[in-house]
Amino acid sequence: MSTAVANTSLLENIDARTKLAGSNRMEILLFSLGTHEIFGINVFKVREVSRTPTITKTPNMPAGVEGLISLRGNVIPVISLTNAMQLADAPPGRGGSMMVTEYSKRTLGFLVHGVDRIIRVEWEKVRAPESVVTGGLHAYITAITELEDGRLVSIIDVEQILANTFGDKITGQIDPMEDGEHFNVFFVDDSAVARKKIAEVIDKLGVAHKHALNGREAWTRLSGMAAHAQQMNRDLREEVALILVDAEMPEMDGYVLTKNIKADSRFNGIPVVMHSSLSSEANRTMGQNVGVDAYCPKFDGGALAETLRSLLMKSAHQ
Repeated sequence: MSTAVANTSLLENIDARTKLAGSNRMEILLFSLGTHEIFGINVFKVREVSRTPTITKTPNMPAGVEGLISLRGNVIPVISLTNAMQLADAPPGRGGSMMVTEYSKRTLGFLVHGVDRIIRVEWEKVRAPESVVTGGLHAYITAITELEDGRLVSIIDVEQILANTFGDKITGQIDPMEDGEHFNVFFVDDSAVARKKIAEVIDKLGVAHKHALNGREAWTRLSGMAAHAQQMNRDLREEVALILVDAEMPEMDGYVLTKNIKADSRFNGIPVVMHSSLSSEANRTMGQNVGVDAYCPKFDGGALAETLRSLLMKSAHQ
């Protein structure tokens, strides 16, 4: 692979990509780490691609962090993905390309061997990695998809890589909700790191919760809960007071899941919050277009807690 993607090509047609919301499709930037695997990352996480710049080494950096660069007046850390993912079979050296990414309002540089092209795939063709990826690499892969020629693409779990590199963010003090035990939140996220942090916030609020691992599983379970409530002639809000969805998930993304929920009258009065590392205004617009009631960037535990608290209290008085 080579750096075949120009910087400007990643920034073009943002309006067209925004229209992907609700289509159950995503765009993936393909790249190589010098091994036989093909890797991918959601285009919406990538601001630009460039040749590997001069990097300033600094002391006491976490393992995998090569140093710092100045990018248009901002100092950002640069991570070697081969080192962060502990790829023993990767060639030596930093690699020839750098992807500048934006993740939860944090800008980072990722060093890679080379960048290839952007592909568009349906989330239905993206699946969990358990049955395909083995060994230590599995921990850093959130999903798998397939190219037309049959080759597999491993979509990296940026949340896991950053958690391992920089450590988990401290959630901080969160006051429990009054009568929190009367609420039940249903959340869905394909990242184990995210599920752990979400559960921690909801537990501190004193609210019960259930979860699913991807959008399709979430919709199956939510539909079952709605059918059961209808059969028992009960208000569904007694079983699920709020639904928290991730944007990027195998099999069904958060946008399609939200559209399904909002189109089903059985879920009337149940707010949907999108909780995503895609923190740009374009992604907020995508969430608004499918009807989310609030958009909360990962991983600000305090902001998530207050968003949930406000919507749960509002729904309780309806």
